[in-house]
Amino acid sequence: RRRKGETMEEQISRIAAQVADRLFVEVEASGRHVHLTKDQAMTLFGHGLTPKRPLSQPGQFVCQERVEVLGPKGSFPKVAVLGPERKEGQVEISLTDGVTLGLTAPVRLSGQVRESPGITLRGPKGEVRLDHGVIVAQRHIHMPPEEAAARGLTDGQVVRLKMFTARPLVFDDVVVRVDPSFTPRVHIDFDEANACAYQSGDFGMIIRG
Repeated sequence: RRRKGETMEEQISRIAAQVADRLFVEVEASGRHVHLTKDQAMTLFGHGLTPKRPLSQPGQFVCQERVEVLGPKGSFPKVAVLGPERKEGQVEISLTDGVTLGLTAPVRLSGQVRESPGITLRGPKGEVRLDHGVIVAQRHIHMPPEEAAARGLTDGQVVRLKMFTARPLVFDDVVVRVDPSFTPRVHIDFDEANACAYQSGDFGMIIRG
């Protein structure tokens, strides 16, 4: 229905925007990063985590602090730490990162770290050895409940995603994660981003079935 005072062109543009909002989701590429507990942060830095800039998901942020990640064969210096502090430490890498570190990490959703490899973290004040916690994050979509309902999506649903990028492709096995705190975003890692020539601001279209 046309709104009061709205021209036909404005109505068409508004409807087109509403349809686009139901079909497309902005995509973000996540590089390797670390999540820490309060005690781990104290051991590594001598203090808690210090927010540097917010992330797209409310309440989450990049920290001022960085750590060195040391694997069996190689390491990465100055790896980003994301806050807030968690109940369990976790390191998220790409499959390519795993080759450099000398380990094979399973593809998991965040928090699913059981029977995953361990790793050593080094900070300016000390070291922390994780006996497990290294994963490759499964590509996923963050969605608040009202957005999920409007799109006909449910928590844990697996969908496909058509990437509108310089090298278009379709990703299978994209998990929908629904929570009231979420902002609609697709998260992929740098291996996946490179495969489709992703650039910041690109969008994907959700495909069911």
